[in-house]
Amino acid sequence: MAAETLSTRPGPPSSARGRAQPARRPPRLKSVVIAAVAYVIAVIFLLPYLEMIITALRPQKELLERNYVPHHFAWSNFATMWTGGQVASSVLFSLEIAGGATIVVLLVATPAAYYTARRKFRGRGAFLVMVLITQMLQPTALIVGIYREFLSLHLTNTLWSLILVDAGFNMAFAVWILNAYFGSIPVELEEAAMTDGSGRLGAMFRVTFPLAMPGVVTALIFTFIAAWNEFIVALTLITGPTVPLTVLLFQYIGAYTVDWQHLFGASVVATIPVLILFALIERRVVGGLTAGAVK
Repeated sequence: MAAETLSTRPGPPSSARGRAQPARRPPRLKSVVIAAVAYVIAVIFLLPYLEMIITALRPQKELLERNYVPHHFAWSNFATMWTGGQVASSVLFSLEIAGGATIVVLLVATPAAYYTARRKFRGRGAFLVMVLITQMLQPTALIVGIYREFLSLHLTNTLWSLILVDAGFNMAFAVWILNAYFGSIPVELEEAAMTDGSGRLGAMFRVTFPLAMPGVVTALIFTFIAAWNEFIVALTLITGPTVPLTVLLFQYIGAYTVDWQHLFGASVVATIPVLILFALIERRVVGGLTAGAVK
């Protein structure tokens, strides 16, 4: 009788056991504070861009009013900004400069960084230090010598003058970051590829270079942004009707008046190519920033 009583003791339903879930814990105070601080920082960084867009759309009669948002948006400001094609030609000119400088940097810095990472030759440390020293020299301090040099070579007011200068001043960063990334890739991978019949160049392009792509992309985007934002050398060397976008923005500032609507409208246009480029390769940039951190 006792055995029968024990065998028929009711237990919890199987459906109730399946639905049983642990209670969700509320977020900790530390997590809430970190999230709140992150949102505040994001808003602080986004406010200047919002201010640019609002000012670009503000009518002339409301330019000096204290209200943050205008009563009417003057969408014609963006239309008149493109009248004459000056903004379009400046954007194209800046793209050619930034793209050309980026290509030159990658073509020169990639083999230099690869060789210094794989070969322990005499003077290797001195070479890398000399490359780093060039990063300490800014175009502003050398602008007189740069102008005299390109004037003697009859290269002032040309596209190639800005491409060469921007490439030269961004070469050091590209060499160092690519050197660190090539150095973090095990040399045994290339040796295995050469054992299978591949040559040195084949092992580099088929094995090492694809693995080093995050570092290459990092050098690419930093070089492009630096060349895109360059102003002093462009203002000095280019005097023709077609100027880079940074110089065009400066021309909206007159001696007595400032064309605020077109100035901020062109500034919004200037941020678009960089945002698009960074959005496309953002994941690779994060990986390239940690180049050489772990071996």
